[in-house]
Amino acid sequence: MTCLATLASNPTADAIWAAVPLEARGSRWGDEFYFSVRVQVPDAADDAQEVVGVGDVAFWPPGNAVCIFWGPTPASEGSEPRAASPVTVFAQIAEGADALASLPSGTPIRLERA
Repeated sequence: MTCLATLASNPTADAIWAAVPLEARGSRWGDEFYFSVRVQVPDAADDAQEVVGVGDVAFWPPGNAVCIFWGPTPASEGSEPRAASPVTVFAQIAEGADALASLPSGTPIRLERA
C-alpha cells in the first residue's frame, strides 16, 4: 500500500526530508502507527500539539518517532486523533490514510521521496 503525503513548511519537515528514505516496523496505538527514527529534529515546541487531524504525519520527540494518524487513539477524547504528548506535524496524507487500519503492528513502514 502507498500513501502520498505533502510536506509542511517547517524545520521538522526539513529534517525528515533530509533523512529519507526511512524504514522501520510500525507499532499501532489505536488508529496511529508510530516508529522510531534516527533523525536529529530541531526543537519545535512552538509548533507542538496533541490533537491532530486525520492523515497527519508528525514527529514525537519523547520516542524520537514518526507518527501517522488516521483516527482515535487511546488518548483521544471522542473521535479526534490525539497523540500521547505533543507532536509536530510535518506532513499530511490527503486521502487514503484510513486504509492503514488494515495493517497490524510490525508492518514495515517506509518514508521515501516521490
